Amino acid sequence: MCTTWCLLRIFFIFALLSRLPAAYAGGVQKVDTVCTVSPSTDGSDDAPAILSAFEQCGQDGSIVFTNDTFHIESVMNTTGLNNVTVDLQGTLLWGTNITYWRNNSLPLGYLNMSLAWAFGGSNVHFTGNEIGTFDGNGQIWYDFTKGVSNLPGRPINFVVFNTTNSVFEGLNFRQSQFWTMAIFGSKDLLFEDISINSTTNSSEPARNTDGVDTFFSDNITFRRWDVTGGDDAISPKANSSNILIQDATFHGTLVGVAIGSIGQMDGQFEFIENVTAERVTCIGSQNAAYIKTWTGIQQGFPPNGGGGGLGFARNLTFRDFTVTNLTTSLASITQCTSFEGATSGCDTSLFQLSNITWTNMTGTLATDNMAVLQCSGDAPCPGIEISDIGVEVPGGRGEEVVSCSNVVGLIGVECTEGD
Repeated sequence: MCTTWCLLRIFFIFALLSRLPAAYAGGVQKVDTVCTVSPSTDGSDDAPAILSAFEQCGQDGSIVFTNDTFHIESVMNTTGLNNVTVDLQGTLLWGTNITYWRNNSLPLGYLNMSLAWAFGGSNVHFTGNEIGTFDGNGQIWYDFTKGVSNLPGRPINFVVFNTTNSVFEGLNFRQSQFWTMAIFGSKDLLFEDISINSTTNSSEPARNTDGVDTFFSDNITFRRWDVTGGDDAISPKANSSNILIQDATFHGTLVGVAIGSIGQMDGQFEFIENVTAERVTCIGSQNAAYIKTWTGIQQGFPPNGGGGGLGFARNLTFRDFTVTNLTTSLASITQCTSFEGATSGCDTSLFQLSNITWTNMTGTLATDNMAVLQCSGDAPCPGIEISDIGVEVPGGRGEEVVSCSNVVGLIGVECTEGD
């Protein structure tokens, strides 16, 4: 039987443990309007603690992550924030339970895509101080998908939803599960000093590891991005307007700046306009900047099928690019996208492309193709300009090839192949 002294000792020990800082056992320590999150000591799921921190301090407050590794084993939704600072000093490491993520990832609300963390609000400052890191454990996804495009339930790592007047800066993303980031329904945002590296360590490609894709968003600035990955680096998609990309460096990507794809939703009207990318460096990428639409014939359904979409993309400017060993082309347009094995329909798109400029580009190509411009016969492209180009091509023909289909009044260069 425990004596009175024994009981007192138990009481004092319990009282002492209850007063230890949250960092001892993991969880949230709240002081005034600041919530400090620390990870569990046993490697269990830290998502509940993170959600609690945002619940407590997500209005006129601050959320601080300690300089530790946090295990993210479940989906997170932290939207509706207001006047908040998020300070990520450690690493967010996503779990490897593919079955869980495929069954529980949150819907994007477009193209049947899904995501791991939904984040959003107004007047948000999310900083990583150039050390804060998102680690998606993506290698397990690259090996599991075996190159299959858009596997259902494969989550986008981080999606910024319905967010205004906010800044995201000094963040690192490593081995993203799918697209690294998407921006949806947002306005007046700045993303600067962002580093992304999603590359495979096996024979399976790191496919669909886009850096960022934008949807239904306006006035978005990307500044000083450094992206290494297996797909598009920065890709404005449906209903994106007034997008500015500056001082970015892309390594080994499929495309540096990819407009689209778009026109995937049958009969749906969408647009992309007023996109400027300047002072961009592409090293070992396939394309520097291109525009991609689906055909006018629906083949299957999104995310791996579609087509027949309507709308326009216009006022697109790519200037002051430096390229090294581009393997496909400097400038590219294709209106022939179809994932369902269709081999025709390249002249059927009614999605109108116009007023597109590539100018002041220097460097080296690993191909003779300076430009491949394949516009739809049902919607030829006016206002296409390629000017002030100073690239070197390899031996062979000894001149740059400009391949054209259905381009109206090309400015700056002449077509060497096609119409």
